[in-house]
Amino acid sequence: MRILLVEDDPEIARIIRRGLSEHAYAVDAVSTGEDALYRAGVADYDAIVLDVLIPPPDGLEVCRRLRAEGTAVPILMLTARDALADRVGGLDAGADDYLVKPFQFAELLARLRALLRRGGATQAPVLTVGALELDTRSHRVRLAGAPIPLTTKEYALLEYLARNAGRIVGRAEIADHVWDEEFDPFSNLIEVYVNRLRRNMEKVSDRKLIHTVRGAGYMLEDTRS
Repeated sequence: MRILLVEDDPEIARIIRRGLSEHAYAVDAVSTGEDALYRAGVADYDAIVLDVLIPPPDGLEVCRRLRAEGTAVPILMLTARDALADRVGGLDAGADDYLVKPFQFAELLARLRALLRRGGATQAPVLTVGALELDTRSHRVRLAGAPIPLTTKEYALLEYLARNAGRIVGRAEIADHVWDEEFDPFSNLIEVYVNRLRRNMEKVSDRKLIHTVRGAGYMLEDTRS
């Protein structure tokens, strides 16, 4: 899942970005409203974490403009303002949720997961594709009852394929949702990670779940289920 983080405090941005990355999110971070509007216009994000007090346009105006343009991506607004009028203003601007600073990172994660579920990105806490099970909260993966240890990026790739099970997913789409803006579209990194996933699965089961569709991409499907 790819997140746009808009936060002008370098230390807060670093902490949030690191924490989200450790939980298998790909994160693009910007510090101004102008950059936020640009990034939201050129990339496909699953959610936006948006601070209110950023260099102009501020977070409220960014939110209004995105909604006016028809952007439906879930927006979690961050602010140090905790008055009722401020919270109402954020929600009226189009935010889906509102989190007051300072906050515990665990709460930010929980609210983000809730927004993604509300936006249709998650159907259930546990994704099941035949004999494959992914717990989206603990990031534990089991195949035919056997646990599969994965790196953070391997899990992120598998989760995205699982969310789109039975559908061909192209390289560009995978790059947009699993990697951040630093991804090199000419690299073979996606193929490398797909092969790693296959090898990890082969260690516990002979089921072939990740299928290559030549010239199109990959599809996750358990044809024996």
